[in-house]
Amino acid sequence: MAKLFRAAIMGPPGAGKGTISKRIAQSFGLQYLSSGHYLRESIAGDTEAGVLVKTYIDRSMLVPDHVMTRLMLPRLEQLSSHSWLLDGFPRTLTQALALNNLYQLDLVISLNIPYETLRERLSDRWIHPASGRVYNMGFNPPRMQGKDDITGEPLIQHDDDKPEALMARLRHYKDVAKPVIDLYKSQGILHSFSGTETDRIWPYINSLLSTKMHTQSSNACQSQTH
Repeated sequence: MAKLFRAAIMGPPGAGKGTISKRIAQSFGLQYLSSGHYLRESIAGDTEAGVLVKTYIDRSMLVPDHVMTRLMLPRLEQLSSHSWLLDGFPRTLTQALALNNLYQLDLVISLNIPYETLRERLSDRWIHPASGRVYNMGFNPPRMQGKDDITGEPLIQHDDDKPEALMARLRHYKDVAKPVIDLYKSQGILHSFSGTETDRIWPYINSLLSTKMHTQSSNACQSQTH
């Protein structure tokens, strides 16, 4: 049996994590777990953790580390027989260390996107709040202006996607992400990709994963034959 492959993707708001994550999941058969989607599911399902999460989100507060780990780690245990890709978790060093106690990641992808590109992407970004579906007026517009394709409900633009809030969000991301990035760099599993277009970054990520997963499955086969 091939060894399971565990990966995470990091990047500032608007970096294209969701787009790249979906391509990775489809191309390599990894289970994709987005913390944002899972938080919304938990709130919609009225679970105990979801009720707790909602108290923070309703007050526009970041969900604390102990709540995030309490929510995400049991979900990962349910996926213990699968290879997976995490998006949005771990976000802080505390979360990364909690994850480290249970699982050794094989690969962490860090996306470095210039501020101007992020600003342009986020100013064009509109969201369907109930589902979390994201539209971009530049390259992924809704079929009907201002309406969700599936439900027809109105789309909104987050206040924190507006330019005046973006700089503060990026600064916060850099401060919080730096110790996480340093941890994964010290473990030799961090791979950074820079660029302004997802389609130009993707071939390099695709190539890296092809190599990593092939090497890992080869090693697993060798260890079984010895």
